[in-house]
Amino acid sequence: MKIEHAAWSVEDPVRAADWYVAHLGMKIARSGGEPAHARFLADQTGRVLLEIYNNPGAKPPDYRRVDPLIIHLAFTVDDVRATVERLVSAGATVHAACERLENGDEMAMLRDPWGFPIQILRRADPM
Repeated sequence: MKIEHAAWSVEDPVRAADWYVAHLGMKIARSGGEPAHARFLADQTGRVLLEIYNNPGAKPPDYRRVDPLIIHLAFTVDDVRATVERLVSAGATVHAACERLENGDEMAMLRDPWGFPIQILRRADPM
């Protein structure tokens, strides 16, 4: 088996998808119309897909209340601090400031403008 995508519901999937495209380098691989306005987003490799949608029959969770250690989306970057600064300027909020772990990994935990946790990291030893 092969994982096709991971998905989560938000109040405004069109605006959320546009934010991920503009600020996280994602590309829209497929779009849907009413009622869900689903957006399938591909990462820079084109191999990882995320779906952001709205199911009118189920209110999205309040992601701001969800501990990022329970669920988050992680992006690898070359410069964690510069990326955090850029994303905060674009509407993200800092949940946990940039830190360097014992193994040399550097990471910060943010929330996108809809509260969904996103981790920005640089691995000392890439996966």
